[in-house]
Amino acid sequence: MRRTWIVAILVAAVTFGAGIAHFGGAPSLLTFGIATLALAGLAWIVAFATEQVGERFGPAVTGLLQSTLGNLPEFFIVVFALSAGEIVVARASILGSIFANALLVLGLVIVAGAVESSDGVMRFQQRLPKDNATLLILASFLIVVLGISVSTGDKASHHITAISVVGSVALLVTYGFWLFDYLRSDTPVDAQEARGPAIPLWLALALLAAAGVGAAFVADWFIEALSPAMEQIGVPKAFAGLVIVAIAGNAVENATGVVLALKGDADLAISVVKNSVAQIAAFLFPALVLVSLLFETPLTFSIAPVYIGALLLTALALWQITGDGEATKFEGVALIALYVILAVLTFYE
Repeated sequence: MRRTWIVAILVAAVTFGAGIAHFGGAPSLLTFGIATLALAGLAWIVAFATEQVGERFGPAVTGLLQSTLGNLPEFFIVVFALSAGEIVVARASILGSIFANALLVLGLVIVAGAVESSDGVMRFQQRLPKDNATLLILASFLIVVLGISVSTGDKASHHITAISVVGSVALLVTYGFWLFDYLRSDTPVDAQEARGPAIPLWLALALLAAAGVGAAFVADWFIEALSPAMEQIGVPKAFAGLVIVAIAGNAVENATGVVLALKGDADLAISVVKNSVAQIAAFLFPALVLVSLLFETPLTFSIAPVYIGALLLTALALWQITGDGEATKFEGVALIALYVILAVLTFYE
């Protein structure tokens, strides 16, 4: 317990330092580095608090809570980008978050879970992976048909914004129906089988909320320092937006999922990552499309053809690898390899 508070104080200090660097006009590379450390520290706090909440509730409630707070940085990053008219950055941040969670983070979690398992196979409940793949395929369907419409120049291509708005509502309604049934099916943790939480529930929830809000602010400072920092080291903006920003913004899922998998809590580890993917694709993306109507440049589901193909193939890969409720190190490495290939392609875009 004492160690936890020491780490929490250190994280708070680094986060405060990131704020000083940001508002004090420190060099971009320095601000970028401190903000990265702060995001990693905040991710550790979320991982710890999530585990404490998980001692009282089932994996569905806990995973949803953690992914919601973990996705706060993505939400604020996109809103800030939209308000500045940076539609490309906004779209790249959303897509990068989907790819990072569905391929890189999930791959790391599967490898960690398979290593922890005595027979080298990570096992988990089948419903969430299947439902998640369905939601991702639904979002991909909307994006693919819009992409075909734009590429062929048919009549519908002149109404992309209206189609995106209607599609957003359809996605949100579907997500709402899924979420209601999914949470009702959750199985609370048996108090006699629980390992015993180290801190009170109110404190765990307070830590989750504080870390989530802190991550949102640090993500803003991180993004502001990103462009000049990347220019100094010669990294393309497309790669920075789709890869670096996505990995940093998903540091929470990275840390939490891997830690839980290494501890043998496969269902909660999968729930954390899978809930995040479903939430970004079927809730965050469509919600931001509707929010963008308040800004001068609206966000739509029209994206570059290469990413349309990558998104659809990602949904199919998730269905194939996790649909049977078990995964091996080989399958985890395969997901990571898909992400590496996409990242290299983005680097040369």
